[in-house]
Amino acid sequence: MPCLILNTSQPMDEQQKKNVCLAVSAKTADLLGKPESYVMVLIKDQQTMSFAGSTEPSAYIELKSLGLPESQTAELSLQLCEQITKLINVPQNRIYIEFSSPERHMWGWDGRTF
Repeated sequence: MPCLILNTSQPMDEQQKKNVCLAVSAKTADLLGKPESYVMVLIKDQQTMSFAGSTEPSAYIELKSLGLPESQTAELSLQLCEQITKLINVPQNRIYIEFSSPERHMWGWDGRTF
């Protein structure tokens, strides 16, 4: 159910991408209290990005999950920003996160919807 897409200007080699994927997957499952077997993480590195009029390292994260609790987005933002900063060296003040919680019938998996 949860899907986290990380777009960043930072370059990563294949091993680093795998390591970041696995770390972010585990963190996302933990933060949302969902089984990691449902978590998907996509990484798009070396994106051409500007933020605040600068092309310094930045990241844009999309986190989608069924039943994403709006009351927890501040804590999710804090935890994810801290982790991304540690993993790929993007300052927290150069990370945007978009949270969304689609309706169950708008999320498909295994030939059906939730």
